[in-house]
Amino acid sequence: MIHDTPEVSKAPERQIAHVIHYALSYVVQGSEYGTDGAIVLLHDIPSGAFVWADIMPQLANLNRAVYAIDMLGYGQSDHPWPADTSNWGHADGLKMLFEQLNLTNIILVGHGLGGSVAQVLATRLSRERVAALVLIDSACYEHSFAENWPLPEMKKRQDYDAPKETKVEDMMRDLRETLPNGSENSQRFVAFMGDYIDQWGSELGKEVLFQHIRLLNPNYTNSVASDLKVMGKPALIIWGEKDQQMPLKLAQRLHRNIAESRLVIIPDAGHLVLFDAPDAVASALVDFIGDL
Repeated sequence: MIHDTPEVSKAPERQIAHVIHYALSYVVQGSEYGTDGAIVLLHDIPSGAFVWADIMPQLANLNRAVYAIDMLGYGQSDHPWPADTSNWGHADGLKMLFEQLNLTNIILVGHGLGGSVAQVLATRLSRERVAALVLIDSACYEHSFAENWPLPEMKKRQDYDAPKETKVEDMMRDLRETLPNGSENSQRFVAFMGDYIDQWGSELGKEVLFQHIRLLNPNYTNSVASDLKVMGKPALIIWGEKDQQMPLKLAQRLHRNIAESRLVIIPDAGHLVLFDAPDAVASALVDFIGDL
């Protein structure tokens, strides 16, 4: 339950849950790991729960539990191959996780790929458990990925044989060259890039990353787009003004289609808005959640 009196939150704790036959890893912080009114954070490709590190403590001050999840095939969760790591596949496993943890009245927050997963959960698979939806530079409608991010020539990368035709070292070089394009602070981002790319630096990592890319399917992301206008839940849309990967026109379309949604545009921020402007993102989240 959410308490009326704020409590001092403990440091984040990493935990493991077993869903289907996979281990899902997540970081949790706040009052004190309660299940009602929890804030759940879902990351983008090719990152993990770590991207929320600067935002989680600020959300925990709202006196709610905050869960940042490594989705299947990312971070410290299992990296199965083959597996369904499409937005629908992720949502299917997370539905079971929410049930296992007994999370209710969830404030569901998704960035990029995590945003398309959140849409499936909020409109279809966990509709009764989700109280509000936040989409941050989200994949949506027919736009499930950018052609030149997080790797160049993404269409070619979706070919089933692409992993066999790509050496690990070449893929890692491409990641190092292209990922900074998602940030408006690309020079500073380089120092933190290992968090994003080290998990892919093996033959298994390569296969799993290509699997993620292969399953970035516009038909899947578009299949729930029409549901958003009848979702009937409070919604917040946060977008980096200079996002070159998920253009601002997508945020404006979401805002038009989701009744009474809020739109917050973060200046001088790119697609990696959680890196470029974590305090601005946290402030928008705190204001929105505080008004629920």
